[in-house]
Amino acid sequence: MNTKHITDKAERKALKREARKKAPPKGPRKHARGSLKKKVQHQAKGQRKR
Repeated sequence: MNTKHITDKAERKALKREARKKAPPKGPRKHARGSLKKKVQHQAKGQRKR
């Protein structure tokens, strides 16, 4: 829902809440939340690199 044109915060909040209630329920997740994040390559511990 686009509520950009509404300046009153309380009114905008009420409209968004109504839209959320009317919207169909979201389905189950297809994959874990962090599974698509880029994995960090850890540096080898021990001797300094520079």
